[in-house]
Amino acid sequence: MNSSSPSRRDFFANSSAALTGMAFSSLLTKDGFSAELGQPHFAPKAKRVIYLYMSGGPSQFETFDDKPELRKNHLKPMPAELTKGAKLAFLQHQTLKCRGSEVEFSTCGKSGQRISNLLPHIQKIADDICIIRTQQTEQVNHDPAHAFMNTGTAIAGRPSMGSWTTYGLGHQTDDLPAFVVMRSGPEGQPVPQTAWNSGFLPGKHTGVELYSSGAPLNYLESPAGIHSHTQRTSLNALAKLNQLHHSNVADPEILTRMAQYELAYKLQTSVPDLADFSDEPKHIRERYGASDKPNGTFGSNCLMARRMAERGVRFIQLYHTGWDHHGNVKSNMERFCKMVDQGAAALIQDLKQRGMLDDTLVIWGGEFGRTPMTQGSGRDHHIKSGSMFMAGGGIKGGITYGETDPFGFTAAHDPFHVHDFHATALHLLGIDHRRLVYRYKGRNFRLTDVHGHIVDKILA
Repeated sequence: MNSSSPSRRDFFANSSAALTGMAFSSLLTKDGFSAELGQPHFAPKAKRVIYLYMSGGPSQFETFDDKPELRKNHLKPMPAELTKGAKLAFLQHQTLKCRGSEVEFSTCGKSGQRISNLLPHIQKIADDICIIRTQQTEQVNHDPAHAFMNTGTAIAGRPSMGSWTTYGLGHQTDDLPAFVVMRSGPEGQPVPQTAWNSGFLPGKHTGVELYSSGAPLNYLESPAGIHSHTQRTSLNALAKLNQLHHSNVADPEILTRMAQYELAYKLQTSVPDLADFSDEPKHIRERYGASDKPNGTFGSNCLMARRMAERGVRFIQLYHTGWDHHGNVKSNMERFCKMVDQGAAALIQDLKQRGMLDDTLVIWGGEFGRTPMTQGSGRDHHIKSGSMFMAGGGIKGGITYGETDPFGFTAAHDPFHVHDFHATALHLLGIDHRRLVYRYKGRNFRLTDVHGHIVDKILA
């Protein structure tokens, strides 16, 4: 090298503004797959995911799986051939009796789907959703079940579904995080933050939690006397120092830190605009049950989700807590269904009206189902059957997938395992779940581990 030529270190040291842009653009890939994966495996049906996560495990017998035989046998013994050897949480070694639902169901839409009368708004979108009645998991307690549903394993610290998605697909926007989480509902059973962690993937793929009321993030306003130009100068200096450090140690988390500084700077402008609902027509806000700013309700979060989807957020996960109904299942389900019914239906109707439902995958469901056996006035956790629904993004609307036995204990046909759910969701996003891998500690890891099958019957 000519001694008068600038060294690599000199180049970075003297080009802080250019450096910042280079570092940031290397971390954010717009409208395509990130550098980790390369090119799409095939043309995606969905560009983004909105996951409405009902934390605690909503009862399928009060929502989407009507069981007349269970009603007929209310408080009679469950058939022993069904329950023998079953893994239960609190009913293990107890006398197992049927609990028939006290909730009425209706035949809805042209498709004739059976949906609980506790969900009158969702009944109106019956032809847009695919109801799945045979959801199955392997974990009977909340924390490992959350981990399994979100990461494909009960082992804590693995990457979440949202993190795998952004790892494979990259960012669509530079002004907001690619993966956003929001919460609503009573505290109830807490959701561990590992449910949206990036695990061993680079830290930039961790979900960013926004508050559901008030300011969505802390420190959106700069201190008095600190102007945008001052912040920009400081960030350029930090970028220069971080890049020098990275050139010595080659730690990818340094680049993640640089990207987070840049993103935080942009969030000061983008987030207040995102959380200002005053530009939404009144009839749209009323449809969601929202006001002119986030109010902490599930409906308000659903409106935020649609606004984030419009602005390019790749994976949006809305947790609504409190569905763990070991007692008073009828009254509790009445209360909780009312909290989410309007917002969930409004979101799907709004996306459809705007032409966004076709490329947005919407998911509604919890970490497991509830037992057809009674636990006092409630239902225990259940891994052999549960209900969820999916819509948009390449999903066939107006169908019910899978059927449970007459007592609703397990799948009579077409089980829908968590690994199959993950494989199918990634497929709709244009990703072959067997090829989306990350090498860690000498092994190739993936969301579905060595399992998972694409469920073709639910694809449009």
